[in-house]
Amino acid sequence: MRLARLHRVFADPTRLRILRVLQAGPLCVCHFQTVLREPQVKISKHLATLRAAGLVEANRTGQWMCYFLPAKPDAARAALLGALAAGAGSEVVFRKDAERLAKLDLGCTPAATARACCKP
Repeated sequence: MRLARLHRVFADPTRLRILRVLQAGPLCVCHFQTVLREPQVKISKHLATLRAAGLVEANRTGQWMCYFLPAKPDAARAALLGALAAGAGSEVVFRKDAERLAKLDLGCTPAATARACCKP
């Protein structure tokens, strides 16, 4: 069942943190490393799971991958992302991630160059 799989994807704290910071805009793996304070391998694994579930999209810029939320998610994905946004304010980990994100110099957009995209 597709909906059950989607909920299993949402059941991981690291994936929720990734989705929450992506609600602020596109990021590269190096940005996730700085914000989440997690190793590249762990982040890349979770991003692959999120991409497979259709919750995250990516654009390759040189050797870098820039990740972002789909512009028009289906109803189930939009509802889950909305619930994440609504509930994130009560969680300390999301606030700390947002503080670290605010300190980054972000140049990561789908049209950015690899060097501009990866400036933590």
